[in-house]
Amino acid sequence: MRIGEIAVLVGVTTRAIRHYHHVGLLPEPERRPNGYRAYSVRDAVLLARVRRLTELGLSLDEVRDVLADDAGRELAGVLEELDADLARQQAELAERRRRLAVLLAAPPGEVEPVSPALAALFAKAPTTTSPSAAMDREHLTLLDATGAGGTELYEAMGALAADPAVLALYERLDELADAPADDPRIPALAAAMVAAVPDDVFDAVPADGPVAPGFAQALLAAYPPAQAEVVRRVMEAFARKGRR
Repeated sequence: MRIGEIAVLVGVTTRAIRHYHHVGLLPEPERRPNGYRAYSVRDAVLLARVRRLTELGLSLDEVRDVLADDAGRELAGVLEELDADLARQQAELAERRRRLAVLLAAPPGEVEPVSPALAALFAKAPTTTSPSAAMDREHLTLLDATGAGGTELYEAMGALAADPAVLALYERLDELADAPADDPRIPALAAAMVAAVPDDVFDAVPADGPVAPGFAQALLAAYPPAQAEVVRRVMEAFARKGRR
């Protein structure tokens, strides 16, 4: 058989066959005096097996392992690994669909691309026009996107988010927007913010820390001087509590 004939017989393209030759997956038959390759039935059987394995989702390297001699991997083992990988992909798709369901169920104007757990946390917080509260919300959204948050942490923060007293703390922070870094209100506000956080929130923070290196500096740079000093003191207190 010529290359076009074996391609039609097996149901692959001649380009695919040439690629299999190029990567050493399919032995290239000798050419006849007229220059054409002469494919045998054995070549067709091997090519058909390659096609079936690739249709199952195996990579060409995995196909090569299956087709190898005694040193190769057993087909059953490769298929079990493929099945596990497909199961992981299926679980990831299901999680993405759950997130989409949360976004689709949100009222118009309140859609945010966050995890269901963070969306549930946001839903517990009362409506506010506080700029400081809005910044905290943005920071949580960023941490959620980087995987630094988590369901356990968000659940622990539920009571904190729903506490009306927290809004008063945000409003006090708002009042420092134009104040200098040595404003006398700073120490008391920082202490009040630290005291408002329940211990179970600290217990839910990952042991290796909630943020990536450099995030703290970037976060402080987003605030004006007095507010940055409050946030810096709160972060230092949190770090001390987290090390206990």
